Amino acid sequence: MTTTSEPHEPGRLLYDPATDRVGEYRDRVGPYAMLRPVGGGVEWEADPATLRPATDRERLGASVRAVNRRTGSLPSLPPPLDDVSRPPRPVPGCAACAELAERREDARTAYDRSAETDANVLLRQHRRQEHRA
Repeated sequence: MTTTSEPHEPGRLLYDPATDRVGEYRDRVGPYAMLRPVGGGVEWEADPATLRPATDRERLGASVRAVNRRTGSLPSLPPPLDDVSRPPRPVPGCAACAELAERREDARTAYDRSAETDANVLLRQHRRQEHRA
């Protein structure tokens, strides 16, 4: 293990061989150095005599792990558009489907979004019940 007697600056990334982790140096508390995980988290105590500056590879690895932790805690993206977000299509040859599609078009022409939505809901229900679609 590499020992160092140089004082560490707050914010400097150091490698702790006891935990095999890279941490951001915070301060000293008694005989211990306080390190915080890259990207935040719970601090831990380390023996200052065994700490060494983190290598480029260790710093990069710690940064990637921090980003992955952060990304995992973010809300996921909305689901892709599916059939529910698109207007339903009438089944060819069905008079009820044609009537509901015509009602929807009339509502669109009149800029009545509520009636348009109602027609879409009724058309979906009809397709599920009568056409199993």
